[in-house]
Amino acid sequence: MKTYLFTAAWGVIVWGAATLFFRIFGEAVLFPPGTDAFMYSSGALLVGTAILLTLVIYLYTLFDKKEYAAIRFGIVGTMIGLLLDSFVFSNYQMIFPDLHETQVIAFSSWMTFAYALYLVIPFLFQQKARQKQVVRGK
Repeated sequence: MKTYLFTAAWGVIVWGAATLFFRIFGEAVLFPPGTDAFMYSSGALLVGTAILLTLVIYLYTLFDKKEYAAIRFGIVGTMIGLLLDSFVFSNYQMIFPDLHETQVIAFSSWMTFAYALYLVIPFLFQQKARQKQVVRGK
């Protein structure tokens, strides 16, 4: 149980950092879907998200050395984030007061891809760890 609380705390921190980023910079980085700016911005945001998630997962696995730690982090973090984001979307006028509705749609588009990355990247970490074990003969 203690492990899941630790994992959940990391998940809340990741969710909070992402939400804070879009609260502060959302107006500057989110554009209406269907525009060129939306495509470029979304691409840049997703590349940045993948890099940051990879770094966070690496840091997490330095603290949690248990088998499947990265996958547990991805699943628990995604569950917590989706739960908290359901509250965010229900109250987006209060949480993102400066965002236009089309920007909220752009945010939800980014969020969908980000959660896919949140699930895929830990799996890739686990695969890489298994490959290292095979090479070492363990």
